[in-house]
Amino acid sequence: MNKDSKIYVAGHRGMVGGAIVRELQAQGFSNIIGRTHAELDLTSQVDVNEFFAAEKPDYVFLAAAKVGGIHANNVYRGEFIYQNLMIQNNIIDAAYRNGVQRLLFLGSSCIYPRDCPQPIKEEYLLTGPLEQTNQPYALAKIAGIEMCWSYNRQYGTQYMAVMPTNLYGPGDNYHPENSHVIPALLRRAHEYKLAGKTEFDVWGTGTPMREFLYCEDMAAACVHVMNLDDATYGQLLNDKNPPLINIGTGEDITIAQLAQAVCDTVGFEGKLVFDTSKPDGTPRKLLDVSRLHALGWKAKMPFAEGLKKAYQTAPFYPRNQ
Repeated sequence: MNKDSKIYVAGHRGMVGGAIVRELQAQGFSNIIGRTHAELDLTSQVDVNEFFAAEKPDYVFLAAAKVGGIHANNVYRGEFIYQNLMIQNNIIDAAYRNGVQRLLFLGSSCIYPRDCPQPIKEEYLLTGPLEQTNQPYALAKIAGIEMCWSYNRQYGTQYMAVMPTNLYGPGDNYHPENSHVIPALLRRAHEYKLAGKTEFDVWGTGTPMREFLYCEDMAAACVHVMNLDDATYGQLLNDKNPPLINIGTGEDITIAQLAQAVCDTVGFEGKLVFDTSKPDGTPRKLLDVSRLHALGWKAKMPFAEGLKKAYQTAPFYPRNQ
C-alpha cells in the first residue's frame, strides 16, 4: 500500500476496525475512509454498491460484523447468520466490481471444528463438526472465506481471509449479557469489588483453554499482511488452499486462570465459584500461527499488561485513579 492509497475500513468504530484505523494512522497512511451504520447500511446491497462506486477504494479491511459472546451467539442465531452473510457478501462483491486491489476479510477462530487437533492449522477448516453454540456465526465466516477464494479463482482478485483468535482491548463491548469473555469478566469483577462481594461466579467448569490477542497486535498483523510485497502475497493465493491465515499468540490459558488474572487486575479478592450448569463451549482453541510467523510477524503485548490496558480503557473504569 502507498501512504496515500484510499483505504476503506468497514466497521471502523468497533474494537477491531478502530484498532486497524489507529495502526494505519500510526504508520502514516492518511487516506482512510469509514462510514457509520447511520451513514451506510452494510446489509443493503444497493447502498453498499453505491458507496463503492462513489468512493472507489484501493484497499478494504472488512472488519464489520455482528459479534458477541457465547450467550449472544446462542440466543440471536438468526441475526448472527443473516447480518454477517449480508455484510460480507455485499462488500466482497462490491469490492470486485469496483476494482479493489486487495481485501482483507476478518473472521474468527470459531470457524474450526469443535474438537480440532491442537494447535489448529489453517488446513483443519471443514474437517469436523462445529461448536453448536456459535455455529451460525462460524458458518457465515466460513462462507466469507469461500467467497474470497472463489472470487480469486474466477475473477483474479487478491482477497485474503485472516482468522484472529479471541480478541480484547480498547473499544471492546462490555454489555452484561452479549459481551465476550474478557470484557464480561472485567465488568463483573469490577462490579463485585464495588459491591463488596466475596465470591466470583464464572460460567462453566473453568477448564476450557483459550488464546487471547490484544486488539492492537491484531491490527498490526492485519496491516502487515495487507502490506506484504506482491511476490509474498501472491504465494498465499492459490487454487489448492483457501487464502487463510491464523492470527494469534500461539499460547493459551484456562478460563479459571483467566478469571483469576481478571480478579488480580481489578483488585477483587473474592473466591472463584464455577457454575457448571452453564456451557463451556469449545474445549480448546489454540491457533497454529507458524504461517504468520513465517511472514515476519509475531505478537508483542504481554497478557498481563494487555489486560491492565483493557481495564483502564473500559467505560466503567474509575478515571480519577
